[in-house]
Amino acid sequence: MGILLFISVLLVAACGLIYELVAGTLASYLVGDSVFQFSTIIGTYLFAMGIGSALSRYIHRGLVHRFVWIELLLGVVGGFSSALLMLAFAFTQGFELILYALVMVMGILVGLEIPLLMRIVKDRYHFRDVIAHVLTFDYLGALGASLLFPILLVPRLGLVRSAMLFGLINAAVALWSTFLFASQLTRPRGLRAACFVVLCGLGAGIAEARYITSTAEDNIYADEIIFARDTHYQHLVLTRFKDDLRLFLNSHLQFSSRDEYRYHEALVHPGLAAVPAPRHVLILGGGDGLAVREILKYPQVESITLVDLDPEMTKLFSSHPMLTKLNDKSLLSARVQVINADA
Repeated sequence: MGILLFISVLLVAACGLIYELVAGTLASYLVGDSVFQFSTIIGTYLFAMGIGSALSRYIHRGLVHRFVWIELLLGVVGGFSSALLMLAFAFTQGFELILYALVMVMGILVGLEIPLLMRIVKDRYHFRDVIAHVLTFDYLGALGASLLFPILLVPRLGLVRSAMLFGLINAAVALWSTFLFASQLTRPRGLRAACFVVLCGLGAGIAEARYITSTAEDNIYADEIIFARDTHYQHLVLTRFKDDLRLFLNSHLQFSSRDEYRYHEALVHPGLAAVPAPRHVLILGGGDGLAVREILKYPQVESITLVDLDPEMTKLFSSHPMLTKLNDKSLLSARVQVINADA
């Protein structure tokens, strides 16, 4: 009983942090200014958690019943938050309003969880043990979520599926709680049925996540999307209209193939012209290989070292036929060494 309870605490803590990270990351991708987005979203989220904790004092009866419903609500709101925000950005003018409304709702629900759990189990443990164990597992869950999010969830599942996966976990904790605290429930069957409905809804959402993402992005980007991927570091989108290829990083235009040469020629040639007989060149960034293309026009250059943080970026521009045609297969040149690291 004890270990199952504290595993529940760990899981709900992980879910709460994931929803916060999803909101901050998505806002950074879509709006930009990541420092401002994360700062205001984290602050609003913590403020809302405080409101939720304060509101928990007014819940006097049916603690388990209300805890289960809070988990289900959080599973639905948090699980679909990423999809809703993407669609709001694509189809409405009220993205910021919807963003902070969702953050407030999720924060209040998360703020209700731990106080209710503590009151549910207060008769089974000494008060000091309840505080110590619950907070320990709460912080452990937050640590696990903070590591999983950038290393595994975003690059492997994407933001939409990641949020829905943790919505499933919230719903699973709700279902689990109907058995864990069955003696404190009068009508567990109705709650369990609601849990199954939410689990099925989130499962269907995960199955259709790609459709949801493509529907939103088709409206965000004017042209046909031919490539989209979340990496460890950013969201890559490549669009095409006739002969115009455009690269977007975190929804911000990086180049258009129609005029990128103007930037890269101006970047490379004046500098190299000022150096007598340049032989070794270091490029920091430039994972698209377009600056490298210009430097390779100098036969006296013996080696080019390109340092770019994102391996998915350099892999894409070394293998995609349209992009290797654009950069003249510059990243595949024997004179080029690509290093994926922080410049």
